[in-house]
Amino acid sequence: MDFEKLGAFYLGSTYDPATRTTGDAVMYDARDLTTHAVCVGMTGSGKTGLCLALLEEALIDGVPVLAIDPKGDLGNLMLTFPALAPQDFAPWVDPADASRDGISLEDLAARTAARWRDGLAASGQGPDRIARLRAAGEVAIYTPGSDAGIPLSVLKSFRAPPAELAGDGEAWRDRVEGAVSGLLGLVGIVADPLRSREHVLLSQLLDRGWRDGKDIELAALVQGVMKPPFGQVGAFDLETFFPAADRTQLALALNTLLASPSFAAWTTGVPLDVPSLLFTPAGKPRIAVLSIAHLGDAERMFFVTLLLQEVITWMRTQSGTSSLRALVFMDEVTGYLPPTAMPPSKKPMLTLLKQARAFGVGMVLATQNPVDVDYKALSNAGTWFLGRLQTERDKARVIEGLEGASAAAGKAFDKAAMEATLAGLTSRVFVMNNVHDDHPIVFQTRFAMSYLAGPLTRTQIQRLMAPIKAGAPVGVTTAPSVAVSLAKATAAPSMRPISPGGLDEMFAAEADLGPALLGVAKVHYTQAAAEIDAWRELTIVAPLASDAAGDLWEHSLVVDPRRMTSLGREPAAGATFATLPSALDAKAVGKLKAGLEAWIFRAAPLTLWTARSLKLTSMPDESEAAFRARVAIKAREGRDAAVDKLKAKYQPKLDAIASKQRTAEQRVDREQAQASTATADSAISIGASVLGALFGSRRGTASKVASAARSVSRTAGQRGDVARAKEAVDQLAVQHAELDTQLATDIAELHQDPDPEVVAVELKPKKADTAVTRVALLWLPA
Repeated sequence: MDFEKLGAFYLGSTYDPATRTTGDAVMYDARDLTTHAVCVGMTGSGKTGLCLALLEEALIDGVPVLAIDPKGDLGNLMLTFPALAPQDFAPWVDPADASRDGISLEDLAARTAARWRDGLAASGQGPDRIARLRAAGEVAIYTPGSDAGIPLSVLKSFRAPPAELAGDGEAWRDRVEGAVSGLLGLVGIVADPLRSREHVLLSQLLDRGWRDGKDIELAALVQGVMKPPFGQVGAFDLETFFPAADRTQLALALNTLLASPSFAAWTTGVPLDVPSLLFTPAGKPRIAVLSIAHLGDAERMFFVTLLLQEVITWMRTQSGTSSLRALVFMDEVTGYLPPTAMPPSKKPMLTLLKQARAFGVGMVLATQNPVDVDYKALSNAGTWFLGRLQTERDKARVIEGLEGASAAAGKAFDKAAMEATLAGLTSRVFVMNNVHDDHPIVFQTRFAMSYLAGPLTRTQIQRLMAPIKAGAPVGVTTAPSVAVSLAKATAAPSMRPISPGGLDEMFAAEADLGPALLGVAKVHYTQAAAEIDAWRELTIVAPLASDAAGDLWEHSLVVDPRRMTSLGREPAAGATFATLPSALDAKAVGKLKAGLEAWIFRAAPLTLWTARSLKLTSMPDESEAAFRARVAIKAREGRDAAVDKLKAKYQPKLDAIASKQRTAEQRVDREQAQASTATADSAISIGASVLGALFGSRRGTASKVASAARSVSRTAGQRGDVARAKEAVDQLAVQHAELDTQLATDIAELHQDPDPEVVAVELKPKKADTAVTRVALLWLPA
């Protein structure tokens, strides 16, 4: 089967429940996921395998995924073994299974490897496809509140939303409401956003701080509860609305949360930053598995709410697109989107279901308990994957959701046919009801490339993530850190050298100090073609060896200015100093500014990234990862547009053939009816002739026989007409198939285009605008 088509997810093969046989590959258009999807099935239905296969296809297609994992199954996406060797499976098979079957662990691993190899082969997949999956992107497990995987820092501060969100009143209020509801849930307070004093007070504190562009530390929030920076809440003064004694109780509850050792892990780790979760620093797509199985119910609710709000905030800063930009998947949505209750997670989930399509963000929600999910909310989902269901109530709720989704899409829905189909489903057999298709499809899921080991334990997550954590931290976004190496002087006199030419001095707190130059400059970078006009303030450090000569700025480094904030105006008591180079005299000091300007023009370009084939250039503040993500969606949009153009080109021809097919099929029906009538007439005529010859007069018998013969001849002619009509139908079917094949070939050629090349380009500063604002002598640790 030919299923390696970008933009189309290979989910399995069509399935005939009557004969239990499979047919053509089921290819799902990735863009259909922008209208969201729901996957429903009881334990043993194959729901987990289907969902993992869907996520595998997304990664192969370059679509990043945020996968919320309440049960611990999604970490299995890291268990991909291109060699399919028994030793790869051995650490992950269950020793209890080996003991139960009376075999060794090695034998169980060999049996499992063989089962996976055979299962993949039956789906037309081999080791090369697993290798392709691994090369397409990265899978990483994040564990908020735990260091088993990559810890996520979410409690230390509530980051201020981007300024763009301030102009969207509804989005801003939703962000504040979600953060406060989740936080109060952590301390056991179920609060109505409109009636709860606690909710209103914390919302006021967050709103004011965020509008000032401040990230709010939890400790600062506790202090704000004790002493709010305002004295009026609505029409009442603060004390009437929320007396100090009552505020103290809230502050104590929040402080207990802050001080609790069990919550220390929530204050460390990488930031909860959506772009850093979706893409690696090199810009490759990632499946970020957000494992929350180890958390309590309140902690899970808090994290899911905060994450969904972050997704909404990020989403609203993106450009609109009809292509699939990213997926948000949740493995078991029960409790987070209930039919009647309104937990903190429900509002952001509804927002995404209603609005994410415009930004190319797809939601995929899975559950084995459809009666516990708001089916009205799920009517926003355009695709339903339905597996074996446990109860009649489950089936009735699913039917309700399908009816709502079909009505929302303006599609007819055959309730009786769907009920009959659902009744006959077996394991790994699903019905796909996609509003973008003409009719539902019954299919058998393909074999997942990931080994389905079941829920991962903390120890297993640690083992999987250890190699990644040992390297560069995944998704960390920190300020640039530059180590400045100072060459020690041959002697370190205790006396402090006199600063030449009255050069300003700054000192580190250490006792053993060596000299360096500090320069601060305003630099202007422009490029009219890319519409770039950016000013930068550069902080530059040049280590000074005792034998330094010539250009004293030659070994300069651009550093993060925040690394200079710990410097003082005076040295530490008892500090010792290396000697200054003789080249740094009063005359040289007078030339330092000019020398720094020359170095900046020569060695401090602004590095940008460009994809020339798409005519895209990164913005000055855009990271390589963010730019590559933008290139990926632009390329996908171009590819999708090209596919649409091809389909539009072929559609009139396909429609014309389809029209001829309908006419030909109608002719077959007509000819068959006429042939049936002629056959009946012939039989009657022959019968009458025979009866006349036997019982009647001989008179006229000859003419009746002749008439019967002509009737037989006409019948034979009618049968010939039927055959010719059927032949015409067959010929048109061949023409239609050939045209479909040609279209698929042309689309495949589009998909064979390589990914757009991204290269670094350097933009020189505008020399006339470069202005050195400060030069100083630094004394740094030697």
